[in-house]
Amino acid sequence: MTKRMRYRVWKWQSVCWYHFFLLWSTIDGQARYTIPEEMKQGSVVGNLAKDLGLGISQIFERKLRVASEAGKQYFSVNAGKGELLVNERIDREALCGQSVSCVLSLQVVIEKPLQLYRVEVEIQDINDNYPSFPSKDVTLEIAESTAAGAYFPLESAQDLDVGVNSVRSYSLSKDDVFSLRTKNVSGGRKVPELVLSKSLDREKKAQHKLQLTALDGGNPVRSGTSQITINVLDNNDNFPVFEKNVYKVSMGENSVYGTPVVKPIAKDIDDGANGEVEYSFGSHTPDTVLSLFNIDSLTGEIFLKGKLDFETNTNYVIDISAKDKGTPRMEGHCTIQLEVLDVNDNAPEIVLTSQPNSVPEDAPSGTVIALISAKDLDSGDNGKVTLKIPRGSTFSLKPSFSNNYALVTNGVLDRESVSEHSVEITATDSGSPPLSSKKTVPVTIIDVNDNPPVFTQPYYNVYLKENGVPGSILYSVSASDLDLGENAKLSYSILDSKVQGVSVSSYVYINSDNGSIYSMHSFDYEKLKVFQIQVQAKDQGSPSLSSNATVHVFILDQNDNAPIVIYPSSAALGSLSHQRMPRSAKAGHLITKVTAVDADSGHNAWISYKLAEATDASLFTVNLYTGEVRTKRAVSEQDDSSQRLLIEIKDDGEPVQSATVTVSVLLEDGLHEPILDLRQKTAEPSKKNGRITLYLILSLASVSVLSLMTFLILAVKCIRNSRSSGSCCMRRSDCDDYKNPNRNLQIQLNTDGPIKYVEVLGGDMLSQSQSFRSCMSPMSEYSDFTFVKPSSTTDFKEMISVLDASLPDSTWTFESQQVRMNKIDFKSTVHFLCDWIM
Repeated sequence: MTKRMRYRVWKWQSVCWYHFFLLWSTIDGQARYTIPEEMKQGSVVGNLAKDLGLGISQIFERKLRVASEAGKQYFSVNAGKGELLVNERIDREALCGQSVSCVLSLQVVIEKPLQLYRVEVEIQDINDNYPSFPSKDVTLEIAESTAAGAYFPLESAQDLDVGVNSVRSYSLSKDDVFSLRTKNVSGGRKVPELVLSKSLDREKKAQHKLQLTALDGGNPVRSGTSQITINVLDNNDNFPVFEKNVYKVSMGENSVYGTPVVKPIAKDIDDGANGEVEYSFGSHTPDTVLSLFNIDSLTGEIFLKGKLDFETNTNYVIDISAKDKGTPRMEGHCTIQLEVLDVNDNAPEIVLTSQPNSVPEDAPSGTVIALISAKDLDSGDNGKVTLKIPRGSTFSLKPSFSNNYALVTNGVLDRESVSEHSVEITATDSGSPPLSSKKTVPVTIIDVNDNPPVFTQPYYNVYLKENGVPGSILYSVSASDLDLGENAKLSYSILDSKVQGVSVSSYVYINSDNGSIYSMHSFDYEKLKVFQIQVQAKDQGSPSLSSNATVHVFILDQNDNAPIVIYPSSAALGSLSHQRMPRSAKAGHLITKVTAVDADSGHNAWISYKLAEATDASLFTVNLYTGEVRTKRAVSEQDDSSQRLLIEIKDDGEPVQSATVTVSVLLEDGLHEPILDLRQKTAEPSKKNGRITLYLILSLASVSVLSLMTFLILAVKCIRNSRSSGSCCMRRSDCDDYKNPNRNLQIQLNTDGPIKYVEVLGGDMLSQSQSFRSCMSPMSEYSDFTFVKPSSTTDFKEMISVLDASLPDSTWTFESQQVRMNKIDFKSTVHFLCDWIM
């Protein structure tokens, strides 16, 4: 061989190998196995990984799976060993019927890269079925004049097995008159025939009982039986005879209703009624035949009355019976073998062997998207299918083998232009005329994460009523992302921040899926009025993107606090407040001042006072806004010395909250002239009265001096820190016992006659005003000194501890945010007040 010839041979081999590898780039191999039917689940068929040249690790990493064209998943793959296993019971008879060859085609699909393998599993028959006769009991009527040698066809036994395991022989129980012979018909089927060995004699034996046994060729041999009863009849000794024992015809599956099939003719040489023949289907004709065909009982012609379908059944075997009208009736038989011819009546079908994969927009040309196959139920050229897609498409079809294709990319993909493609595939067969079908394959283009989430608005204002139910929803924030899939899947969270020194997560929590914000507990306006939440929306892209929004939560006040009476202090204890007044009191005389506070704010804290009941309503009046109890007129001698007043305190909220206080007023004579009486008593020569007078003088002098000192100190403070002409204020930051720099102290003095009360007010712009009041009624039996701070129980308790430390000899009682100091002299009071102010 010359060098030139060698070069040509080498070049031709290179071209062949190139086309071979191009064809098998998607379909890489085939395998074939042979197994018997009825194998147990989990039985090993073969080492699929080894036979296909795959490693064990590739089975799991490349997601190997098996798809069966039979519809059911009869096989599975052991990922650990790479073995093909039986997944469920395989019944060859149910799967392939009487077909000699039974092959299951499997498609083995693996990914990354996408590849397809074809595996064929041949199912071998085992002898698992018994032969059976259509009828367990058969009755024949035979005339005694029937000549010896006559034969009578019997029912063939049926065995679902094939080959050697099907029916192989028949046997008949021993009888002197009858014997058995077997006749082979087309298709290898054996038909038993009952042979009359010698003439019948009805007078000797009118009935013969025989047992027909069918045997198959399996190991062990299986059998089935049928009981044959023969009644011997007289006369009519000739039976109808057909012109042919077997009639072979063929019809197209598109034959219409009423089309004649065949006309079998039977003749009976007898005369009269014994020679008249009636045609009918055999007594054991299956329902499938009776539903498709009809026979004329007089002429024997068979007509089509149903729809033939080549794909369902390709041939029919029909038994025809011809009976004469003699007595007894004689019967002849023939067989019609009908072949159904295929026509192109089934459009091809496009099957997705694998679901289409989503493709990133930067995928290179030639990327495999899906594996596609085509099938047509017709046969021959009618079942040959070709697939096409429109010209100019971004995709193309790459053929592999036996009507299998790979759908691949054929150009640049741009998700921003088209996010999802609908690839239309047309399948056309080679029939005449050709039939076609179409299938649209959706192909999704995968996006990249280049868009952050965007809230519907950067700020949200939420108004929430106080005392709400814990766990109730406050608000729902919403954000959107222009990306797709995981890149657009958002999760919401709350960024950590502090509210009154506590993490905001202690107040609220958020549903990470839908952005709904829920309260962790009930809010109290008196403690917290406003706070803000930083909400973050974060997508699931890689890398993930996020954005923030601010939620301002405003707590709305509700009228949930009733007014609390802080003076007279005894009212808070549920007892009467006793006050004294002289009978010489004139109209407008101040008896006492009822003071109440409301922990709410706004209209809910506006307090009004009303005289609800009185012993003498004409004698007293209560100021609607200040709560001052004064006389409406001068006291007369006719007025009772004991007066009882019920004062109702209401706020301006909705619904209205209220409280009551009872004041008992004692009218006494001479109470308005204490100094005069003192002077009169000093004139008495009694030594005891003289001491009392001296003590009183010293007490008054002490009180006067201390009062002067107190007012001087207050004046100095007012000059330093005065903010208005009617109040004396100083910041609490100047005091060691208070840490809030925004609070101030305000002292108001009543100037109506003797000092009856001192109000110390404190507050800031955000919290409710606080009130400390010192009430010193000269008409009371004891001097009461009351401080109230309704907004903060903790700070007030600290103040009480200071009072206890500074005044150990005094007795203090703290009840319902009130402190009552009993039996404390004015000196100690002023001293404490000055120290507290400083």
